[in-house]
Amino acid sequence: MKENLLALCESFIANRDTVKRVYKLESDYVYPCCANIFTSRGLEAEEEKLLECKRIIKSQAGVFSNFRGSIEAPLASFMALESDPEGKMALAQEYYGLLKQYFWGSEYLTLIAVLLTDLADRQTVDEKIARGREIYQRMKKEHPFLTSSEDSVFAVMLAFSEKDNDALIEEMEACYRLLKEKFMSSNSMQTVSHVLAMAEGTPEDKTDRLIRLYDAIRNAGGKYGKYHELATLAALSLQAGDLDETTRDMLDADEFLSQQKGYGVFGMDRRTRMMHAAMIVSDLLAPNEPTQAAALTGTLSMIAAQEMAMVAIIAASASASAMSASSSH
Repeated sequence: MKENLLALCESFIANRDTVKRVYKLESDYVYPCCANIFTSRGLEAEEEKLLECKRIIKSQAGVFSNFRGSIEAPLASFMALESDPEGKMALAQEYYGLLKQYFWGSEYLTLIAVLLTDLADRQTVDEKIARGREIYQRMKKEHPFLTSSEDSVFAVMLAFSEKDNDALIEEMEACYRLLKEKFMSSNSMQTVSHVLAMAEGTPEDKTDRLIRLYDAIRNAGGKYGKYHELATLAALSLQAGDLDETTRDMLDADEFLSQQKGYGVFGMDRRTRMMHAAMIVSDLLAPNEPTQAAALTGTLSMIAAQEMAMVAIIAASASASAMSASSSH
C-alpha cells in the first residue's frame, strides 16, 4: 500500500473513533461520514473541540430542530474545522432560514446550509438558493416520483455550476438513461446522475468511467454495492486518472479496513466497507488546496461531489434506523 494512502486510512479510523467517543449512540453509518470530513482535509479530530461544538448545537437548537438528529454529528464535525464554530453555526442557521423560503425544512436542508457557509457569502447566497430551487423544480418535472427532499442538496450545489439549467438537466437525463442500462435502482441512479452532471465531459464518457471502475473492482474480487454506495464511486471516478491504479488503491484500502474494529465478521458488510474505501481514495486524489476560487471553476464537481456523497450515507443511516425501529415492534 502507498504510504500516503496508509496514512489516510489510519487517519480515517482514528477520526472515526474520536467522533464515536463524543457521539456514542449514533448509527454506525454516521461515524465514517464524520471521519471523512476531517480526513479529507488532512486534519485530526479533537475530542474537546467536538464536545464544544456539541454544546453549541444543543444551546442553539432545540431537541426537535433539524440541526439535531442524524445530521448533528456531521454538523459538529464541520463546525470543529473552524476557529469560530459558534459563528459557523449562526451562519448555517441564517442560511437555513433563507433556504426555508424555497424548500421544506429537513435535515437535508441543514446539510445544504452548512455546505453553503463554505461556498457562498451573504451577497450571493440568495441568488444561488433561488437558482437551486429552479433546478429542483426541473428535476421534479422530469422525475416527480423519484425527486424528494434529499435532492434539494444536489439542486443547490448544482446552482454553482457554470452550465445553464437546460444543459444541467439534459446531462442529468442522459447520464440517468445510460446508467439505467447497467444498474437497476432508479432512485440511486438519479442521485448518481446529479453527481456526474457537475463534471466536465460528455455523459457517455462520465458514465463509462464509472462503469469501468465498478467493473474493475468487481473483477478484482471486490464487492461494490449498486445502490446508495454508487454516489461515492461516481465522485471518485470523476477524480481518478488511471482506473487500474485507482482500483488497486481501493482494494488496498478495503483490505486495511477489513482488519479494523467495526469491519470484521460482525461489522459492516463488504459493500459498505468498500464504499468507505472509495471515500478514502477520493481524499488521496482530492486537490490539496480546495479554495473557494477553485470551487467556482471546474474543480467544483470534484470537491462538492465528495461532500454530496454524504447525503447518500445520511439517507442510508435514516433508512437503517427506520428499519430497526420497525423490526422492534
